[in-house]
Amino acid sequence: MASLSLPRVLTHRKTSLDLEREQFQKFQIHQLNVSIAKAVHPTETPVKVKHVRSAIIGTYQEKSGALFWMFILRQPLQENRIVAWKFCHVLHKVLREGHPQVIPDSQPHRGKLEDLGKLWQHLKDGYGRLILLYIRLLITKLDFHKRNPRLPGNLQVTAEELEAIGENDINVYFQMSVEMFDYMDDILNFQQAVFGSLDLSRSNSMTPCGQCRLAPLIPCVQDASQLYDYCVKILFKLHNALPADTLEGHRDRFSKQFHELKNFYNTIKHMQYFKHLISIPSLPENPPNFLIQSELRSYITQVVVLPPEEHLDSETTVDSLIDTSDTSSLPGDQIDSTLNGSISPDALAERDSLIDHLHQENGRQRQELYRSHNEHQHIVCELKNRILELESGLSTKGNEIIQEKQQTQDLLKQKAEIMTKFQECEEKSKSINEKFQKLKEVYSKLREEHICLIRKKAEVDKQLGSLKIMQEQSDRRTVEAEQRLQELIQGQATSDQEAQRVAQARADLDEVRKKFDDVQTENLALNAKIGFITSEKAALEGDLHDLLAQKEELDVRINNLQAEFERSNAQLKADAENTFYELLLKCLSEAETMLQNAMHAIDNPAISAVTCTPDYLATLLDPTKLSLKNLDTAYNNYIEDVKTRGELIRSSIHTAFILSVYLIQAKATSNTSTDITFGDRITDECKQLGSQSLMMFSYIKEIKDKDKSSTTIEQINKVTVQLEKIASLTASLSDQKKSNASVIGDLVEKELLTMDKAIEEAAARIKDMLDKSRAADSGVKLEVNGKILDSCTDLMMAIRTLVKKSRFLQTEIVAQGKSTSSTTEFYKRNHQWSEGLISAAKAIAMGANFLLEAADKVVSGNGKFEQLVVASQGIAASTAQLVVASRVKADRNSNNLAALSEASRGVTQATGSVVATAKSCSQLVEENDDLDISGLSLHQANRLEMEAQVRVLELEKALESERLKLSALRRYHYQLAGDN
Repeated sequence: MASLSLPRVLTHRKTSLDLEREQFQKFQIHQLNVSIAKAVHPTETPVKVKHVRSAIIGTYQEKSGALFWMFILRQPLQENRIVAWKFCHVLHKVLREGHPQVIPDSQPHRGKLEDLGKLWQHLKDGYGRLILLYIRLLITKLDFHKRNPRLPGNLQVTAEELEAIGENDINVYFQMSVEMFDYMDDILNFQQAVFGSLDLSRSNSMTPCGQCRLAPLIPCVQDASQLYDYCVKILFKLHNALPADTLEGHRDRFSKQFHELKNFYNTIKHMQYFKHLISIPSLPENPPNFLIQSELRSYITQVVVLPPEEHLDSETTVDSLIDTSDTSSLPGDQIDSTLNGSISPDALAERDSLIDHLHQENGRQRQELYRSHNEHQHIVCELKNRILELESGLSTKGNEIIQEKQQTQDLLKQKAEIMTKFQECEEKSKSINEKFQKLKEVYSKLREEHICLIRKKAEVDKQLGSLKIMQEQSDRRTVEAEQRLQELIQGQATSDQEAQRVAQARADLDEVRKKFDDVQTENLALNAKIGFITSEKAALEGDLHDLLAQKEELDVRINNLQAEFERSNAQLKADAENTFYELLLKCLSEAETMLQNAMHAIDNPAISAVTCTPDYLATLLDPTKLSLKNLDTAYNNYIEDVKTRGELIRSSIHTAFILSVYLIQAKATSNTSTDITFGDRITDECKQLGSQSLMMFSYIKEIKDKDKSSTTIEQINKVTVQLEKIASLTASLSDQKKSNASVIGDLVEKELLTMDKAIEEAAARIKDMLDKSRAADSGVKLEVNGKILDSCTDLMMAIRTLVKKSRFLQTEIVAQGKSTSSTTEFYKRNHQWSEGLISAAKAIAMGANFLLEAADKVVSGNGKFEQLVVASQGIAASTAQLVVASRVKADRNSNNLAALSEASRGVTQATGSVVATAKSCSQLVEENDDLDISGLSLHQANRLEMEAQVRVLELEKALESERLKLSALRRYHYQLAGDN
């Protein structure tokens, strides 16, 4: 049997190496617990990196997150807000940088995270809301990785891995982009809350408490950078496969997140705390234009850079993992001491050889580490060179893109210039055609003039020939005349005749010379004109040839530009139609928002204090019906003719606004109804009107569906019918108000007379009671009754004087304000003031009766002095109401008003006298009725003491219940007064 059990004993026996390995594992677990406890220490300072690093290393040693969660849940997360805040930071770092199994191991703890967030959201200071938002962010991260398990915790994947995750499926990309947007929203909301808790004080970033709040933003920046990069790439893929209209919501959401993320980065960049902890990327001025796929080539991935940690050699690493400064508290010390005392020499030699082997293995691994480090440095240098090459190529591509953009701008400018030139050429072509026609007419005229001039020239040439012949003849005649003159000189007898002939010949010669000069001048002018016309004709023919060539070229360009213009015009018309339809839908949505706000205002309890007269509401009926009629007309015109589409927008907004105003004013009018059920009925009808109006605008939104046009028109008619129904209800309320106002005038006089009669009767009754008391009573009772009835008599006399002065003042007010109308008509016209007088008169009459009853009970011995105090104070309050009601419309300088004020002070003094008299009389009666305890035994005194205590408790309980009853009665009284 011993031989059978020996192998079993040997197999279960642990070697020293196993024991040391087990002890080392226990030490590591202990160190992990200590690091986690230090990381979430309740001091308001930022989490230390070395403690978080130890927790991350522990997840890799255990290859899971179970041990981390076991230790972290032992911390006082629900007792200390700083511990809960640091726990969120540590968990975020572990989820990002820990072992990949940490995220699946954290999924079962999602409910505990939700409970922790719900617990701390009730904390009033800043950490409560920050913890709630951080918990939401962590839950969103867990859900995101649960739906996308192929994305690591740090969200760092290559472009190829991202395409593999997307499976080249647009639906997957679409869903992934929505989830990333939700993730980004939680990050941005969290960072806004963190900065808001600092009160925008940048100096807080260098204090421990400020750094404690700002430290978690570092992993948030890392997550946000990766999410932004993936969103840009995924949106370019979606826009390449889906229509732009489908992704409009994605673009709007991305644009909003882009600006918020840019503000987030800019805020962190200007904080001194983050300058040496993280390098923030710079986002472009404007978000990418996803409608232009070429911008994807110019997109540069923004990378968040953390400063490199100092290189730690193996000894330093071991020292950081094994703290040899204090080992007295380690759980393995006791085991180690036990083992050292029982280990054999062979075991010690085996342990020494194992230690030597571990040292050699450590040296080999150190050399391997150095070799890997050198290879890493070499790879880093190559990657840096590659990065430089890519950056140079990127700059080249950027320059090319800039050149392409410049070329695009130049082409756009050329297009604009071509359009301008086209218009100029078109105008020039028209002017050239007009000029050509004019030149053609001028040419034809010049040709005819040229022919006429040639004919004239021929005639002038003939005349010139005849003139030359005549000139030769005249020359011969001149010679002959000179010869004859010589002869005539010699012959005195014929001198006179010859002189006349010579003079005649000279005159003929001058005339011929003059005609010759004129013909010669005209000939030269005609020759010059013919030359000018010939040159002008040649120039015009050349211009005409050039213009014809330009005209043909312009015709071709005009045709091309005309075709391009028609295409652009058609596109612009389509875009304008789509834009208008979107504008119409937005306007209708805004109209629905107006009506929804009005319906919310109807349900708001604060509006119950707002009132509106039925007459004013009646003035809103016609404009509201007119707006509905205009809306019906605009809708029909839009269905029949699209040119009137702008009128539909205006009518929709105007109708929504005036319906909202009518709903609120109708609700305010229902508040004036004295019948609560009737007022609730009007409110229900207003809600029905709002619902039908919302349905009407929802039908108008489906304007492209021509089959629903009749349904929309019917709905507009239903809204009109509902509007008239509300108007009829409020009109009946107005009739009721008028009927009440018509009765008020008679009620005023009636109530005032009743008040006077009640005061007179009360004064007479008090006088009778005083006479009876003097005849029947004596001693203390007579003294008490006399004082009380005398004070009550003084009070009634003061009230009588006050009422008298009040009647004088009311008579003066009526005389000043009624003009030519009667007193009753004046009260009807000022029915609200009259209602105040009626209420005050009723209160005084009731107060007088109550004072009379209280005095009668006190005098007869059946009442209490407190009833008398309450009655006197109540009637004084009623008279104060009468004074206030009379003073509202009185002249400030009125003598009757001064007399009324003096009478009011007299009532106040009389009331004080009644209260003082009641208290003194009560004290006098109590002194007279003192308990004689001189003859009581111990047992009787004890019994009376207990009865007195029971009576005190009963009175205290009764006092409390009476106070509650008094408050309820006052509330009900105020409610009735408000309804009346």
